[in-house]
Amino acid sequence: MRIVFMGTPSFAVSSLQALDISKHEIAAVVSRPDSPKSRGMKPIPSDTAQYALKRGFPLIKPESIKDPQTTELLRAYCADIFVVVAFGSILTKNLLEIPPLGTVNVHGSLLPAYRGAAPIQWAVLNGEKRTGVSTMFLDEGMDTGDVIDSKAVDVGESETFGELYQRLARVGAELLIESLNMIENKTAVRHPQDSSKATYAPPITREMCPIDWNSTPEHIINKIRGLNPSPSAVAELAGTHFKIHMAEKTNNITSADPGSILNVSKKGIEVACGNGATLMITQLQAPGGKKMSAADYANGHRML
Repeated sequence: MRIVFMGTPSFAVSSLQALDISKHEIAAVVSRPDSPKSRGMKPIPSDTAQYALKRGFPLIKPESIKDPQTTELLRAYCADIFVVVAFGSILTKNLLEIPPLGTVNVHGSLLPAYRGAAPIQWAVLNGEKRTGVSTMFLDEGMDTGDVIDSKAVDVGESETFGELYQRLARVGAELLIESLNMIENKTAVRHPQDSSKATYAPPITREMCPIDWNSTPEHIINKIRGLNPSPSAVAELAGTHFKIHMAEKTNNITSADPGSILNVSKKGIEVACGNGATLMITQLQAPGGKKMSAADYANGHRML
C-alpha cells in the first residue's frame, strides 16, 4: 500500500522504521515544524523529520495541518492510507476523508483506557501493572475510533516512563505492520470502543513535578517513575532543589515529619513520607549537575 506517514517524536520513528523495511511504500512523511532545543535554542527537526531526511523521503513540516495548501498537497500524493503515530495535531474530517482506506493510528494504551496526549506516562503515574498499545482507525474524536488490534504488556515494578515508552514504541511498530497487512488483505475487523469505560491521559505539566511527602511511598515512587526522564519529579532537600530520578520503598517506620531526611547511607538518602513510612532516594540531580547516585552526592555534601 502507498502510505503518507505523520509523526513527530522518537515513539513515531519506530513505526516509520518498520514501514521502511516493510513491503509498503512511503509516499511522504509529515512532521511538526522544527522546534528550539538545547541551550542555544536553535530550531531542530523532530526525530521523525530527521529520519525522513536521512532516508530521502519527501518531507512536509506544515505550520498548520489544517492549511488548505497542505490538504491539497497530501491529496496529491494519492496515498491508499494515512498512518499517524504521535503526530501532535488532530486531523480534521477533510483530511481523514482523503485516503480511500482511512487513517490508522498507533496509540500507547489499551483503548478505551487512557485516551489523550500522555497515555504511557499516566499508566506509570497511576501504578498500572499492565498496559499496551492499540491500532485504530482515526475519526474526528479524541482517540475514539474503532480499534483494529491491541497488544498488552506487563509494566515492570521499577520501570520508568522512558523505559516503557521505548518498549511500547517497538511493540506498536510491530502491531502497525500487522494491522496494515490485515487492512490490505481485507481481514481487519473494526471493534467499536465502549466509551463508558474510557479513561483519560491529559498532557503532563510542570505543576505536577513537586513531590508531596505527605503521600505514600508507593504514590511518590510512581510519580518519580512516571516523570523520568522528563519533566522529572522535584523536591527540596537540605536547602537544595533536586530532580529526583529514582527511589525505592523501605520497610522502616518513623514519627518524623514528612519530607525530613532520616538517614544517609551507601543505599541513598532516606526520607520520611506519609503515614510514618519512608523511602530511599537512590538517584538525583542537583541544579547544574548531572544525574548521580544519591549516596555519591551525599558523600560530598552535608545532608543532615
